[in-house]
Amino acid sequence: MPWVRVWLHFVWSTKNRHPYLTDEIRTKVFAHIRENARAKGIYIDFINGWVDHVHRLISLGTDQTIEKIIQLIKGESSFWINKNKLTKTKFEWQDEYFVVSVNEGSLDRVRNYISKQEEHHKNVSFDEEFENFLLRAGFQKFIDRGTLG
Repeated sequence: MPWVRVWLHFVWSTKNRHPYLTDEIRTKVFAHIRENARAKGIYIDFINGWVDHVHRLISLGTDQTIEKIIQLIKGESSFWINKNKLTKTKFEWQDEYFVVSVNEGSLDRVRNYISKQEEHHKNVSFDEEFENFLLRAGFQKFIDRGTLG
């Protein structure tokens, strides 16, 4: 039996950062995501977010990939939200997402960060938060400056 312990912090937003996830909807969506993930053998340690995005701390299983988890959670939850008519217009998640590994020593800090999303976003927009994630994780955004003439 393999012994695997890989922690990942997933973040993704609603399409065009639309504030679909009001308090009432957010609670239902997060409960469904947790239930759906459990049924599919995906271990969500912590989940929270704000009106336009979601954070999840997930322990990756031996047969799971990031792409598979995204499909099983993100894709299915969008379908479920629309099927249950939780929003007045068609609900969609943004195509892009952020995933970064988390070491064992940082788990409590990440859980604490995820738990305080409402408080955090009183001062910081999701765009600022996402940009900070990219910078801290060492990602670089490339700007297409066209051809040099």
